[in-house]
Amino acid sequence: MNTTYADTVTRPRACLPAEETRAGEARAERDLATALRRGDPDALADAYRRWAPLVHTLATRSLGDAKEAEDITQQVFLGVWRGRAGYRPERGPINAWVVGITRRKIVDALAARTRRTALVTAATAAAGTRVPRPSDHPEAVLDRLLVLRALETLPHAQRRLLSLAFFDDLTQVQIAERTGLPLGTVKSHVRRGLHRLRGALEPEHGEPPASPGTHE
Repeated sequence: MNTTYADTVTRPRACLPAEETRAGEARAERDLATALRRGDPDALADAYRRWAPLVHTLATRSLGDAKEAEDITQQVFLGVWRGRAGYRPERGPINAWVVGITRRKIVDALAARTRRTALVTAATAAAGTRVPRPSDHPEAVLDRLLVLRALETLPHAQRRLLSLAFFDDLTQVQIAERTGLPLGTVKSHVRRGLHRLRGALEPEHGEPPASPGTHE
């Protein structure tokens, strides 16, 4: 009969000495790591139960957004499962490895937020509207500027590339890789798209628009 990770898990008994409890916990985490690397889904479920609250707390503190922290938590444990073969016990305990993945996902999320804000800043500066503050939530900025409606006025190619930049958080290099277009073509479409986006967002009355900004 095959033995699964779930069959080997034992619950710590109450009133055990502290040192024995810690030793038992360390053994349990080593067993969990071994089962996870073996591809046992029960081990992933146990890892989620153990560390999801910590991951969510770290993400919430860093991002200031509970919903985004939920997304990060899901991404972290997806990363744990996909990267399980890369875990090396000799480099540290598995909980530290999970925290390391969490930190990388948080850095990625902050970088994506910065790219979204930079794109919106380029459009709003060209339109003569208020430049968003760094503290503004990107989705709220997009709602205020009615970017979705404005994007609908663009030609297909420009709308597609700007949508990848706004909503998939891709850089122009990543857009070129995903679409197969030359980087110069992507930059040209994005530049023209921002110019047209300015026209769609521009007030009916006011001073003539300045030259459009670009996001390289």
